[in-house]
Amino acid sequence: MTVDDANNGAGAEQPATNPTYPTPHHVVDHTAEPTDDPLAIRLEQLILGADRRYTPFQAARTAGVSMELASRFWRAMGFADIGQAKALTEADVLALRRLAGLVEAGLLSEPMAVQVARSTGQTTARLAEWQIDSFLEGLTEPPEPGMTRTEVTYPLVELLLPELEEFLIYVWRRQLAAATGRVVQAADDEEMVDRRLAVGFADLVGFTRLTRRLEEEELGELVEAFETTCADLVAAHGGRLIKTLGDEVLYCADDAGTAAEIGLRLIETLSHDETMPALRVGLSFGTVTTRMGDVFGTTVNLASRLTSIAPKDAVLVDSALAEELTRTGEAPVSETKAAEEAAHAEKEGEQPPTYRFALQPMWQRPVRGLGVVEPWLLSRRPT
Repeated sequence: MTVDDANNGAGAEQPATNPTYPTPHHVVDHTAEPTDDPLAIRLEQLILGADRRYTPFQAARTAGVSMELASRFWRAMGFADIGQAKALTEADVLALRRLAGLVEAGLLSEPMAVQVARSTGQTTARLAEWQIDSFLEGLTEPPEPGMTRTEVTYPLVELLLPELEEFLIYVWRRQLAAATGRVVQAADDEEMVDRRLAVGFADLVGFTRLTRRLEEEELGELVEAFETTCADLVAAHGGRLIKTLGDEVLYCADDAGTAAEIGLRLIETLSHDETMPALRVGLSFGTVTTRMGDVFGTTVNLASRLTSIAPKDAVLVDSALAEELTRTGEAPVSETKAAEEAAHAEKEGEQPPTYRFALQPMWQRPVRGLGVVEPWLLSRRPT
């Protein structure tokens, strides 16, 4: 799947269909069919805090929601169709009642409520899968010989559950505060959805060939190290990580200088790691549509294309980002101009202008779907 495929498919609203025919749900299905396994049932009761009590029809009726709408909500959250098995709890009823209540109160439209369910389901599904993968060793390898898997798993989950729940709420509130702050600072309502942002892609070179050569565990460790390093650098320097795609990361920043600094930091950091392949980074600046935590539009596609043509361990930027860097005084219009300014300042006994970045024009070239673009090679100016 290409980067554009991933972008264009993310967040697309699925049409409502007759609930008799299951609506396709997103790739992560984190609720399996009901099971009779005693350990699985005990763990489910521990995590959900309630016993199975309702069939889907009973839950929808108790919540005062039509079965069709309940099915749309459940599928949007990523829950498997379970027929009329008695597998739902009071928490499922309450969740349906809350979503429907937001619609009835006029706080959310029905399509928006489905989007809320889908975005929450996708995000938490990935989080839950990652957490279980991370704790899998502790779940399957008893600390003492002779202990069964049941004797290990239940107390471990019992100890972790309240701590992880509190931490999840804390992080969510922090992220919500930051996102709300960005919205209220927007110039107008239109800017809240269509904003001018700097967008960056970082891509590991030759990752496909690498997958054929490395063992699965080694490949997993490499991807995790890559994603962790990128996430840390993006956050530390004021950007926002939008998503990771194994060998790629997508991030954005409110200004061109921040995005440029992050791009160069990624190259500088990962190029010193001998276990990492070479990295390419593409940056663009312009109007971006934000939806369900993702970003879309020509600016995003252009950053992706620049990444694909960038030299190894280099950052390519589009002309709009280059112009923004010169406009804000973070890069000179040209090296000739910078030299003239330095000579004039020296003659006048003044400090010459200081620039963070250097820009080198590259050959114009056609880019599929975007016409002819003029990329610029970004580098850091010596201090």
